[in-house]
Amino acid sequence: MIKAILVFNNYGKPRLSKFFEDCTEDMQMNIIRECFQLVSKRPDNVCNFLEGGQLVGGSDSKLIYRHYATLYFVFAVDSSESELGILDLIQVFVESLDKRFENVCELDLIFHIDKVHHILDEIVMGGMVLETGMAEILKHTDAKNQIEKKEGGFLGGSPGKSVHMVADVTKRAMSSVSAKMR
Repeated sequence: MIKAILVFNNYGKPRLSKFFEDCTEDMQMNIIRECFQLVSKRPDNVCNFLEGGQLVGGSDSKLIYRHYATLYFVFAVDSSESELGILDLIQVFVESLDKRFENVCELDLIFHIDKVHHILDEIVMGGMVLETGMAEILKHTDAKNQIEKKEGGFLGGSPGKSVHMVADVTKRAMSSVSAKMR
């Protein structure tokens, strides 16, 4: 089972974190810090998996990672997961991001975190792998994007329109309250 999926940059700044086991926010930050320390000090010419840190689960867990440009993609898994299978899953995730954002970079993860999470949710849910076919993953994310465009997003439009709609509702509510008070 997958325990956590982490993406952080070369400086240890988390860009994506998804935990499938219940733990506090402080514990999550400590896990991210520990994973960064374990993964970042490894040379590029060694294998991409190692025994998990004490906070992740010790010898019963593994950290499987890939380092692309300025980002580390790390999957913390239990000992029953296949290292090569998870490396392939990381590759599918990165290629899906690359197709969606056309040459994905760290800024895409920062400014489009909702789309990144949707892609990840198509691949992994509840710590279990759902889909590994990139065509299926992108088909489902395209369908979601089409629905959002058709519906116009939250409250039927742009954020500015949403604010005006909320303001109009508030004005109507205030005027009806003041009319009742007279």
